[in-house]
Amino acid sequence: MDEDVHGMAEADDDGGGPALRKIIHVDMDAFFASVEQRDEPSLRGLPVAVGGSAERGVVAAASYEARRFGVRSAMPSVRALRLCPDLVFRRPRFEVYKQVSQQIRAIFLDYTPHVEPLSLDEAYLDVTADRHGIGSATRIAERIRQRIRAETDLTASAGVSYNKFLAKLASDQNKPDGLCVIRPGEGAAFVAGLPVSRFHGVGPRGAERMAALGIRTGADLRLHDIAFLRAHFGAQADYLFRAARGIDLRRVRADRPRKSVGGERTFDTDISSGTALREALERIIAIVWERIERSGAAGRTVTLKLKSADFTTITRARSLARPVSDADEFAGMARGLLDALLPLPQPVRLMGLTLSALTGEAEDKDEPTRAPAQSSLPF
Repeated sequence: MDEDVHGMAEADDDGGGPALRKIIHVDMDAFFASVEQRDEPSLRGLPVAVGGSAERGVVAAASYEARRFGVRSAMPSVRALRLCPDLVFRRPRFEVYKQVSQQIRAIFLDYTPHVEPLSLDEAYLDVTADRHGIGSATRIAERIRQRIRAETDLTASAGVSYNKFLAKLASDQNKPDGLCVIRPGEGAAFVAGLPVSRFHGVGPRGAERMAALGIRTGADLRLHDIAFLRAHFGAQADYLFRAARGIDLRRVRADRPRKSVGGERTFDTDISSGTALREALERIIAIVWERIERSGAAGRTVTLKLKSADFTTITRARSLARPVSDADEFAGMARGLLDALLPLPQPVRLMGLTLSALTGEAEDKDEPTRAPAQSSLPF
């Protein structure tokens, strides 16, 4: 038997025996770009990027037509245009996206009060209690997708499973406009066949580190005990141990308070010059502000994080008495934090930027808990 982690032994690999929840993860398909194509029919079928412009900025979202050329969110617009010369750029219209998101949220709330939004375009729903007597979590997901299409003229993909980790993996399985169900007893086998790069929190560099250790799939990851994972992956080890077994005890938290919004980037080569660092900061500012707009967050504190070549971390923060008012103020605060540190004693391998002290912030202890006994609602 594999080593027990936080009281969860192998016998509980697929959700803790009889204690199961019914979780749906709904993810809108290329949300920002799809809204632009919906509202401007001439864009339908064309490669569309939202965010920045052809000359500067960062892609916030890309249509599926653009993704076929390799265009992705967070990509510099100049690079996106090189990959797809016919790419059509549109400025973000966050107020419109928020209005559509509210429409979609209202659909979710018709089926369950247990809705945990992750952003404007995705959310977890706990439908363990069957409000409408539909009798199946899968049918609930199908009805939600049908209503989203009918009421917004947009498509959504959904994943249905017995925990959040698996439901999120499932929603990405058959995109766009798809549905995937991972039933009790199937989680560990489903995860075993996936590349570790599909696991939330395992980025390209993390996947490279794992590959160097011979870990390329969930099955490879499961071969290693917790001691090995802690030695190589530190604080991420417990998550990886459970993920390889399809385990996730987190609850769906309705209106879960967000503590910060941010992002960071690890550079391909270490950066030492002030000019290069300022250019890198501008790209991160654009990405993080897009995330702030997307989440609807408002906060008072801007924090800059730099990690040197020797892994020494420097953080600097500035706080206001009121929330940061707009993108220009956010950018100005970030630039000021960097300028105060230059010149740096060592090259930088990573840069990050965060907005915190969010309006309405409250302490959130998302401790794993046992799910209620299995209800009569099947998958």
